[in-house]
Amino acid sequence: MYNLVTMDNNTQIITEAIPHVRSVSIGFFVSTGSRYETPDINGASHFIEHLMFKGTSRRTPRDIAEELDAVGGQLNAFTTKEYTCYYARVLDEHFDLAADLLGDMLFESKFAPGDIDRERNVILEEIKMYEDAPDELVHDIFASSIWQGHSLGQPIIGTVDVVNSLSRDRLYDYYKEHYNPSRMIVAVAGNIKHDLVMDRLRPIFEKRAGGESPRQINKPANQRQITCRNKDTEQVHLIVGAPGLKLGHEKIYIMQLITTILGGGLSSRLFQEIREKRGLVYSVYSYHSSYQDAGLFGMYAGLSKQNVDEVLGLIFKEVKDIQVNGVQEEELHRAKEQLKGNLYLGLENVNARMSRLGKSQMYLGRVVAPEEVIDKLNMVTTNDIQELAQEMLDPQGFSLASVGPWDDCGNLKKVIGRLL
Repeated sequence: MYNLVTMDNNTQIITEAIPHVRSVSIGFFVSTGSRYETPDINGASHFIEHLMFKGTSRRTPRDIAEELDAVGGQLNAFTTKEYTCYYARVLDEHFDLAADLLGDMLFESKFAPGDIDRERNVILEEIKMYEDAPDELVHDIFASSIWQGHSLGQPIIGTVDVVNSLSRDRLYDYYKEHYNPSRMIVAVAGNIKHDLVMDRLRPIFEKRAGGESPRQINKPANQRQITCRNKDTEQVHLIVGAPGLKLGHEKIYIMQLITTILGGGLSSRLFQEIREKRGLVYSVYSYHSSYQDAGLFGMYAGLSKQNVDEVLGLIFKEVKDIQVNGVQEEELHRAKEQLKGNLYLGLENVNARMSRLGKSQMYLGRVVAPEEVIDKLNMVTTNDIQELAQEMLDPQGFSLASVGPWDDCGNLKKVIGRLL
């Protein structure tokens, strides 16, 4: 059962009681991420996430690190393109501590100049580490290619030049603008009562001004791009794909099933055809990422450069087969059962349930019950799969991004030409 309260300052607090567990997960969701950054402050949201752990008027950085450790709890945070989440998981008896600690971090952090300079160096090292992970880097290149010039295409972590340029004043101004209580959702899941949650959280928020805080967002224009970054790596890491669907789109479950059928696991078409039957890759999969008003569908493979042509041809062959011949009832049933299993197994984790509450409320304005998801998955037919694949997954409109020792970037057009 879910309970939702909207406070006078428009902070939303949503809870789900799970009496059969001993833990509680609490997350503070802030509607800020790289999407809301201009190019000259790209990376500010991620930078601020780091600074929230660097001390408050009541706690030193060591206090923040030790307090939940001392009771066996967990504390962490992450930044996405459209929101930042700070979360903790503790035994139910330590919920008060977790709530107080997170509130203190978000509203009382010091932004001390020395801490900013030290953390700047940490983030610069993080960027270097990211550059050394081509299987992750290629996803950013793919997004920036399709959404070139739009903030959704910016890297979450920022760039070296911009991170070096961010002053304490610029970071604090960004914090004051975006860490508005009206842009926050607190999600709590676990062995807790809603009234107790409100008793603990109300003092944290009730004296903080919020009010309406509208924000203009511009939908990205989709572009077809082929972008290859030459890098001295053992493998070529590539993604081919197309624009996808936004969160809440009426056909989102059809797209999820297509993604599962193509590359969603060991039994998927891409895994079986490219890895199991031919041994051409170690890793191959498909994915679909959704945002407020846009989405991305991609198919990833990590492979030796001499196998690029063959693997691209096999990827396009599988896509075209779904467009032309559709999928079998048995294959669709297996994909539905896989998604259902993933959903219900995820609900056994209080962190996952908390995250689901916060993200659903932020994007959809409501929590979608698991039963509703299952019903919508069950309604999808083989005709739905074929029609959406024909509508959205035309290989002639695919973009490509790659990282690695592959010079023949134009091969995408050649492979498509041979296939079609």
